[in-house]
Amino acid sequence: MGKGGEDYGKRENLGGKSVSDKEVFPAWSKDVKECEEKFEVNRNCGLSEDEVVKRRQIYGFNELEKHEGQSILRLILDQFNDTLVRILLGAAVVSFILAWLDGEKGGQKEITAFVEPLVIFLILIVNAAVGVWQESNAEKALEALKEIQSETACVIRDGKRFSSLPAKELVPGDIVELKVGDKVPADMRVLSLISSTLRLEQGSLTGESEAVSKTTKAVPEDVDIQGKKCMVFAGTTVVNGNCICLVTEIGMDTEIGQVHSQIHEASQQEEDTPLKKKLNEFGEALTAIIGVICVLVWLINVKYFLTWEFVDGWPRNFKFSFEKCTYYFEIAVALAVAAIPEGLPAVITTCLALGTRKMAAKNALVRKLPSVETLGCTTVICSDKTGTLTTNQMAVSKLVAMGAKPNTLRSFIVEGTTYDPFDGKIQDWSTGRMDANLEMIAKIAAVCNDSGVEKSGQHYVASGLPTEAALKVLVEKMGLPDGVNSISSSSDKDGLRCSYTWNKIEKRIGTLEFDRDRKSMGVITTSTSGRKSLLVKGAVENLLERSSYVQMQNGSVVELDRSSRNHILQSLHEMSSKALRVLGFAYKEDLPDFATYNGDEDHPAHELLLNPSNYPSIESDLIFVGLAGIRDPPRKEVRRAIEDCREAGIRVMVITGDNKNTAEAICREIGVFGSHEDISSRSLTGKEFMELANPQAHIGQSGGLLFSRAEPRHKQDIVRLLKDDGEVVAMTGDGVNDAPALKLADIGIAMGIAGTEVAKEASDMVLADDNFSTIVAAVGEGRSIYNNMKAFIRYMISSNIGEVASIFLTAALGIPEGLIPVQLLWVNLVTDGPPATALGFNPPDKDIMKKQPRRSDDSLISAWILFRYLVIGLYVGVATVGIFIIWFTHDSFLGIDLSGDGHSLVTYSQLSNWGECKTWNNFTASPFTAGSHVISFDKPCDYFVEGKVKAMTLSLSVLVAIEMFNSLNALSEDGSLLTMPPWVNPWLLLAMSVSFGLHFLILYVPFLAQIFGIVPLSLNEWLLVLAVALPVILIDEILKFIGRCTSGIRTGARSPTKQKEE
Repeated sequence: MGKGGEDYGKRENLGGKSVSDKEVFPAWSKDVKECEEKFEVNRNCGLSEDEVVKRRQIYGFNELEKHEGQSILRLILDQFNDTLVRILLGAAVVSFILAWLDGEKGGQKEITAFVEPLVIFLILIVNAAVGVWQESNAEKALEALKEIQSETACVIRDGKRFSSLPAKELVPGDIVELKVGDKVPADMRVLSLISSTLRLEQGSLTGESEAVSKTTKAVPEDVDIQGKKCMVFAGTTVVNGNCICLVTEIGMDTEIGQVHSQIHEASQQEEDTPLKKKLNEFGEALTAIIGVICVLVWLINVKYFLTWEFVDGWPRNFKFSFEKCTYYFEIAVALAVAAIPEGLPAVITTCLALGTRKMAAKNALVRKLPSVETLGCTTVICSDKTGTLTTNQMAVSKLVAMGAKPNTLRSFIVEGTTYDPFDGKIQDWSTGRMDANLEMIAKIAAVCNDSGVEKSGQHYVASGLPTEAALKVLVEKMGLPDGVNSISSSSDKDGLRCSYTWNKIEKRIGTLEFDRDRKSMGVITTSTSGRKSLLVKGAVENLLERSSYVQMQNGSVVELDRSSRNHILQSLHEMSSKALRVLGFAYKEDLPDFATYNGDEDHPAHELLLNPSNYPSIESDLIFVGLAGIRDPPRKEVRRAIEDCREAGIRVMVITGDNKNTAEAICREIGVFGSHEDISSRSLTGKEFMELANPQAHIGQSGGLLFSRAEPRHKQDIVRLLKDDGEVVAMTGDGVNDAPALKLADIGIAMGIAGTEVAKEASDMVLADDNFSTIVAAVGEGRSIYNNMKAFIRYMISSNIGEVASIFLTAALGIPEGLIPVQLLWVNLVTDGPPATALGFNPPDKDIMKKQPRRSDDSLISAWILFRYLVIGLYVGVATVGIFIIWFTHDSFLGIDLSGDGHSLVTYSQLSNWGECKTWNNFTASPFTAGSHVISFDKPCDYFVEGKVKAMTLSLSVLVAIEMFNSLNALSEDGSLLTMPPWVNPWLLLAMSVSFGLHFLILYVPFLAQIFGIVPLSLNEWLLVLAVALPVILIDEILKFIGRCTSGIRTGARSPTKQKEE
């Protein structure tokens, strides 16, 4: 990067401003001469090459800093910085070591033992790969920011003009020439205007909805970025005029450089989603629980692998059994495998992916999967105004024409909110029956206009100034008067038939460009009959000052008296108070200097047009004809969406770079504020907000808020304060200036149509239709997905509690191991997976958007839910261990005959002391059948090792069956299966069938049965499995009933702590 990059790396970022060792020179507040003296340059000669070299050594190159991302190794290691993952990794390592030791013996044990650690390692590798891929994409916003930088610049150095110097070579003090279409290469002070006007499109940086006029005049030093009218900023575009500028800041010191720093800073502050935090807390609790249970298991069974004798009161003659110690070590590994829901990450990812598809159908494109869940607990939506709440397409909403008599006006409401000429119509309008006054308005709007409208895909877009494009659309809605035949052209496909026709009738031969003093634009036209006219549009007050007459409805012209003038100004005031931008129309037909002018450069009149100082005299004694109110209208569906947010307990804050009056009018119209509500304490500019003694209290007040004239740092500060207050913040934006706040928010939402690539890359979600109501729909979908995720998380965790209870009871009772790790892994990953995923398809509650949002610190599992699943888990443990004991000790149970396979019965005492089998006298065990297999033993005591395969199969089958039935319990947190029957989610019934099918697969395919250490079951044995598993539904129904009866008590006890302090 060179020395510049090194310097930039040392700079700090304070309050959003770049601060270096040198003091920032406020060029915007100094006159042109003072700026040239400060930078020691003459605009005519520019810098010398020697001076350029010196300054480059000080300031470096004009390019954005490249931040070194994390190494791949660091990213991979970070993926293992998770409690659940570390437990799994430890379990896999221990399991692998034990498999290696057991592998020396060969046979079935070897196959079974190696499957488990390899599967766990595979899970960890896939999890790490996904995490690395997601994080390696995190800094793309910074790369996209570089794409909007200019590549070349027209520079004056040593008195010579270099038309395409690489922009990265610019240094402070360089003299640059800008023209229409140029992208500004650095932050620069305007020294002189070559054209009469200069306008730049800087909305992506400042949030302004219209192109901004620039001047050479100095402004106060403490103005905000929008007020720096004599500065042009890197990355913005010249839309009108050309000028000479002085480079004042380059690289990271430019406004766009500060945005770059803020994006990088925000990316370092990304936090885990609320769900991830809850799962991390669960993982930490799980670690402690597993530790305690492992210690208990070892303490209970220490007598089996470590014995001693007391001699003279002291323990002596210690005997240690490595084989037994290893066995109980395996039980500890089984505990870890049982306690961790290994399938949870995969099921969560699947559910979120399905959620993204649902959202995509509603025009919300999710870029980061966890955002789906975070949307569900959004408490505040910070929305940009332009393009999100409004259409970002200027449209005429009111047309005022002259009446039949002096002092009378006619008003027409114009429908439509886009550039589509067919979007809406003019109310009370008789097409084709236009009077002379309306004809003149249409003619001026069409001909005194440099813009157009084009069809791009399914949308219409403006080419040129948005306000002029809106006038072209108005002309199409007005239509053509009777007697004027439409002239066909290529414009017909864009819907500009009428405008094209007027431009053919009145051919434009000269232009009086807009300037900031006249605040008007005029064109000289010649009609088909050769009559010359001057058509003018501009600020109403300025046109009235230069108008002497007014045209009436029938086309007659009368003198413009004080009364008529006041009527027009009153109409102007009414429209301005509603945040409309008002343009007036006037014309003049007495043009003696241009009577023979036809656009020829040799004509004497052409000299008059070359000097803008002549324009006011040419545009004098005008005939005023009418006025039009233009605005960026709110989207039709936004008001309903705001009401939905209010019902859902979500606050809406509007943060815009636009001016205060316009923003307030829009906010009243869409329902953020009431029509007559006092909003003096709710509507502040960004600067006023920063000056508050207690900004936290301001954003903490309930209801809607508005921040206008907001800069990027203001947006970030607002997001930070809201997050500090415990809010979950969704932030919308489309411009470069929005990117840092999008990155910082819990949910960054970019605009798909109007959004810059920088904003999209910094976001978590992109709106395909740029519509605020889509956000609200996405929040509803997010809430539904979260509720479903909570259902399957509870389901999977309750299943794991049952597995832990089963292993703990096995160890505590001293009976042979009933479930081995590879079986638990199969249940957690495969058989539990389909039902858990299917729970993600639970239908949403009808009142889901009428409930208050959950707080991000709300518990994933409440105390009552935990108690419920401990009860269920205990039953799972009792059922799986119980059926294991029943097979060994009973030949029938609940009337079901179990003696058909010919297995030997033992007493419970023998079963619980099976390790002492070698000391028993006359103990024998008969071979028994399992399907077509005969299970026999070389030694009778092997009956408790190889012979337990049928009992293990029964335990595993009961575990699978109970978890399938338990998935039905998870359909609703408190609702009975009688009110929410299984068929409300047919996907769950299908998933249960798939899981049972997979279980049958490993039971009845010999190769798989050998790997999992199980055997086929008979019909009677299946009946026993169902008899033991079905009661889980009855137990949970009883617990749900108790929960419904006591919900009021529990909610009442909890609510005081959850109320937010106002």
